[in-house]
Parts: sequence; C-alpha cells; structure tokens
Amino acid sequence: MTTHIESDEHKALRSAVSALGSRYGRDYITRTVAEGRHPTELWQEAGKLGYLGVNLPEAYGGGGGGITELALVLEELGAAGCPLLMLVVSPAICGNVIARFGTEAQRQAWLPGLADGTRTMAFGITEPDAGSNSHRITTTARRDPGSGDWLLTGRKVFVSGVDIADATLIVGRTEDSRTGRLKPCLFIVPRDADGFTRRPIDMELTAAEKQFELVLDDVRLPADALVGDEDAGLLQLFAGLNPERIMTAAFAIGMGRHALARALDYARERTVWKTPIGAHQAIAHPLAQAHIDLELARLMMQKAAHLYDAGDDVGAGEAANMAKYAAGEACVKAVDQAVHTLGGNGLTREFGLASLITAARVARIAPVSREMILNYVSHQTLGLPKSY
Repeated sequence: MTTHIESDEHKALRSAVSALGSRYGRDYITRTVAEGRHPTELWQEAGKLGYLGVNLPEAYGGGGGGITELALVLEELGAAGCPLLMLVVSPAICGNVIARFGTEAQRQAWLPGLADGTRTMAFGITEPDAGSNSHRITTTARRDPGSGDWLLTGRKVFVSGVDIADATLIVGRTEDSRTGRLKPCLFIVPRDADGFTRRPIDMELTAAEKQFELVLDDVRLPADALVGDEDAGLLQLFAGLNPERIMTAAFAIGMGRHALARALDYARERTVWKTPIGAHQAIAHPLAQAHIDLELARLMMQKAAHLYDAGDDVGAGEAANMAKYAAGEACVKAVDQAVHTLGGNGLTREFGLASLITAARVARIAPVSREMILNYVSHQTLGLPKSY
C-alpha cells in the first residue's frame, strides 16, 4: 500500500518502520496482552531508532518533523499488527502541546525523554459528566494565595497508560478574574503527586494499554506546572486535540490495513470449489471496497497532518475531524469484512482477527464520537444552525 505523493524520505521512513513492525507483529501484541504487560521492548526499540519523536524539535532530541511523520509511524506499526497506542498520547498530544506552548524549562525536562521513549506522559480530559462537551469540565484549578501553588480537584475517566506514565497532562479550568467564567488550562501532574489516585476500568477491549479513572483531591502543584498561557484557553487545548484526531486516524488505517492483508492472504489460498474464494466477486468486491475506503481516509489524514504542520489550526481542525471519521468507518468495515472472509476462522485466536472487532470500534468512539464530528461539519463547514 503506497502513496505516490509521498517524498522519498517518507517512503524510506515507511519502509523502515514497517520492517520494525514486522519483526514484532500481531503475535507479540497478543502475547503482551495475555501476560498483562506493556509492549516495552517495541516501545524502547522504536525510541532508540528515533521513531517516537519524529514530530518533536531537533533541539530537544526529536526528529524535527511533524504529525505527518508521526502518523506514518503509527500507521505502519498498526499495519504490521503492533500499533503503539501511547504514540497518540505521549509524543502527539503532550509532546506537541509542550513544544508549542511550554516554557523552556518544561521543554528541557520533558521533550528529550518523550522523544527517545524513556519518559511517557498520559492525557486526561474526559470526565464522567463531561464527555464531548468540554465546557462542562468540572476539574478546577485554584491558586493558593499564600504560596502561589495550584490546587487541582476533580475526576477524569478513560485515561490511557497512567500506570506507566511519568506524569499526566490534565485539562482543568481556572476562573477568569475579570469575568468569573471558567477557562480551560493544562497542568503537568506527576504520577506520585499527593492526592492523585487512579483506578483501572474493567474493559472488554483487548489492548496492552489499560484505561483508568483518576481522582484529584486538592493535588498541590507548583506554579510552573501550568503549561502555556493561563489566558490562551481553547487555543492550547486544540493544539493537542487536532493531533489526537489525526493519530487516531492513523491508528484506524493501520488496523484496517492489517485486517485486510490477513483477509487477502486467506482469500488467495482458501479453495472450496475449483478456485480460491478470492476469485468470487462476493468476496473480492467488498475487499476491494475496503481498500478504496482506507486509501481515501489516508489521503484526508495526510491533508490534515499537512495543514497542522503548516500551522493552519483552523483548517487542520476540519480536516482532522473528517480524517478521523473516514478512517474509523473504513477500519470497522475492513475488519468486519476480513472476519467475514475467514468465516469461522475469523473468530479463532490463531488468526487474531476477532479481537480487532472490538478494537476497531474505538476509532469510531474515541477521542470524539462520529456524531459529534457530523455536528462539527454541519455547523463549522456547512453553516447549519446548532441544535444544542
């Protein structure tokens, strides 16, 4: 699966990452999940090879590229059957926010480790009563007038990888002294901070990365835990959310490609009558359509990444939402058709496709639902009135 508009450098990166992923493969991820551990070996090797930080500035140990390159890395690892979900969170969301808005001290402290994989950071935004409506976030940050420290109180849910993260970038809200309204702000919360507790959420999802509920009970943070300008609000927040959508698209496209490849191998070899089942249009055409849908989603993902890397946050917002929507739909259809192509074998552990049925739906649900993306396009692109 190649894209002719890619540069030679991108093609070389794609080939190198694909080779790394092929050395590990789906069996490696399945084994790590069964053992209840994280894909540490793959993460560390990807870090040493420079793949985890391709989007981060060279001055801080990164590759000097952008989300274009990081999405390519995640897509190819996914196509090999071993996507690293924390790529979405640690270098893409947290790394980009710190690189763009962090202080020099924050960049020096975090970016080199995020780039080489020796440090990881989780991201907490969703709350039990504030899913897609970020204006309802109730995690609050207030200043201690005596010390100048911040005090954070609130809850977060569906936070990935907190158990292995050195810190979590928490979206809280502070009160505007002029208007009294709450505005979003981002804080770096160390994993061992007093009052910062986590509880695993029991998921049906088969993944190495666990999901957690977080409780912040007057967590005291120094003044320099705030990332960026206290008054920047949504600008800084969406600097992290656009890459999250682009990377989720890459995650979905990689997964869809992996499922499709397994189905194609099976359809070429499985012979029931005189010819392999792939010769029959009832099998061949849905697989061809799945390939087309994945290719189209990838083009929108590349457009979104290009716009983001060019500094067009508004244009990237629209394209990132469209890419995430298209990739989620394409992934679910590709996985479903792959399982259907294998029949009963598609539900066996041997072929490893059944676990993707649940995983594929993640791309439809997170980090924003397909319905909210349709709302976004309806309002922002088409200019239709809101219903809420």
